[in-house]
Parts: sequence; structure tokens; C-alpha cells
Amino acid sequence: MFRELQFPKHQSYLRDWSNLEDWTNLKKMNLNMDLGMGLSNLGGPKEYDVIIVGGGPGGASAAIYTARADLRTLVIDKGLTAGALGITAKISNYPGVPGPIAGADLVEIMRRQAESFGAEFLTDKVVGVDLSSHPKMVMAGTDTFHAKAIILATGSMGRTNTVKGEAELLGRGVSYCATCDGAFFRDKPVAVIGNNDEAIEEALFLTKFASRIHLLVPTPAFKARQVLTDEITHHPNVTIQMGVRLKEIVGEDQVEGVRIQPRGGEETVLPVNGAFVYLQGGQPITDYLMGQVETTEAGCLSVDAEMQTSVPGLYAIGDLLCSHIKQAVVAAADGVIAAVAVDKFIHGRNKIQTDWK
Repeated sequence: MFRELQFPKHQSYLRDWSNLEDWTNLKKMNLNMDLGMGLSNLGGPKEYDVIIVGGGPGGASAAIYTARADLRTLVIDKGLTAGALGITAKISNYPGVPGPIAGADLVEIMRRQAESFGAEFLTDKVVGVDLSSHPKMVMAGTDTFHAKAIILATGSMGRTNTVKGEAELLGRGVSYCATCDGAFFRDKPVAVIGNNDEAIEEALFLTKFASRIHLLVPTPAFKARQVLTDEITHHPNVTIQMGVRLKEIVGEDQVEGVRIQPRGGEETVLPVNGAFVYLQGGQPITDYLMGQVETTEAGCLSVDAEMQTSVPGLYAIGDLLCSHIKQAVVAAADGVIAAVAVDKFIHGRNKIQTDWK
């Protein structure tokens, strides 16, 4: 029945749902549709000891330690270049790694090390969590997972400003998750706005459904892995425009087009039925918490000395804390502290246990 819903009636589950139970029920309906269409890309059990949301230096470092402690570990991340380190061209001051090295390459080294201990990595977007359930629930675009503990490592590249029409048409053609909402744009033209791994991967996913993908890149060049840029560049259903600024999302009751302006050019309206926005900013990314955890006025999370929030079993690290300088090595250290604290929490210990004497 859910598949037969017409697009204008569709409510994206990235809306600001005030009732968590209603939101969770809708997510389950979407999940059933996803599974029926073969969109779930992890087989086997969906229960873990710890789920880490974000796979940058903090999340990957935490995964190294939790996996090495024999904790069943899942890292859900939007892509190598979705975070601050991933889009950094050169790193020369990371301890023990002679530079210069690309940020994405450094993150990849950390991930491979975590995987060598048994950590699993999933490229997906977390769209919600239920912290009241036991175990805790993490809802991603293509599946739902459970864990005894969660480490939040989503960084601070969230946007503080939206373009005209974006908020008004959210859920009526505006989306931030192709794996969540892509099926509602079958045989329709859509725009994808962004320049990193996440934007390109989501655009490639949409080629399963949309009649035409217009990839609007705000910078003169991609900030993504070469293998992805090569694939998207040669896809027959994708049109790419570089150096384009998104000015407005146009429509009355649903998206009818996007107003764009090329560098040095005039504004034009591109007719599309959907707008998938993957732009970045400097705000801590906490929207998926859906108000279940208190934040500061600046949108940051507060933690104790072991990186645990006010919710038992929920930890936050890195740039989500806004309490120190934004450096990869600092985020990595936070991840290690959180990881050993998770091991203590899951095993009910009074003290953190080290693996050296």
C-alpha cells in the first residue's frame, strides 16, 4: 500500500516530527518498502554492541578500539569526503603519519585499521535515533539497527542557513536523503546540489529512479574521490554543472524547479520535481537526535570526562563538543576515550580497563 502513495502526499521523514512514535512508525513503513526493493545493503543480524555515527578521525579511531576490544562495531558514515578532514587537501601534522597526505587518504588508513579488527563500515545517512528503546535504535536511509551504546561523531559541518523555499518545501520535493526518498521520484527529473562523496553517491543512487539527474556543484571542482567523479561524469542520465550557486527552490505545494546562478552568469530556473541538498556549513550536526538530547545555545553537546552525554550509553566526541580546537588528532583522542568508556559501560565495570600495564 505504501508504494502506491502519490508524490504530492509524501512526507519526507526528515521533517521536524514532534512525535517520535509517529516518526518511528513511518520509518518502519519506509524500511519495509526499502527491503522489498532490495535497497538494504547489509545482511545478517542488525544488532551491535556499539554503533558509531560518523566515520571521520574520531569515529574511525573509536572503531579501532571498540573492535579490538571484541565489541561488535558498526560505523555509519556518509562518505570519505563528507567531513572536515575528508575534504582537506593536505595534512602534514598528524602524529606518526609523514605528510603531506590527503585527508581522505588519512581517514581511509584509519578505517582499514578498524576493519582489520572486525569493525563494519556502512555508507549511509543516519536520519533518526530512538534513545528510549532498549537496546537503542539507529535509523539510517536503508535500514534500522540496534546497539547497547552509541558514539556520535558527526562533526560540525551542518548548515546554519537555508535558501528560499527549502524549509517550506521540505517533504514536498526537498530532501536530504536519496536512499530515504529516492523511490518517490521515479521517472521524474531531480537536482542534486553538492560537491563531495555524499552528493555524488546519492546522485548515483537516484539514477535507479529519476529520469534525469542535474548535479549542481557549487565549486569549480569536485571535492570527492576520483573513482566517484569518474563514474558520475560518464553516467548517461546525469548532467553536471560546475560552479553553480543555488539561489532558491521554487514551487507552491511541491518543488517545481530550482533557481541557480552560474559564476559570472545570470539566474535561471531549472525545472525539476525534486531537490536533494548536500551543502555544508559550520554547525554541529545533531538533527538526527530529534531533540532527545539537550544542546547548548550554540547547538553543541555536553559530555563528562568519559565523553558520555546525559543519556547513559550515549557518547559524543570531536567537533560536536565545541570545547577544543578543531584538529583531527584531538577528535581521534576523543574517540579513543569514548571507546574505552563504552567497553566499561557494556561490561558493567567500575573502572576503565586498559590493555597494557
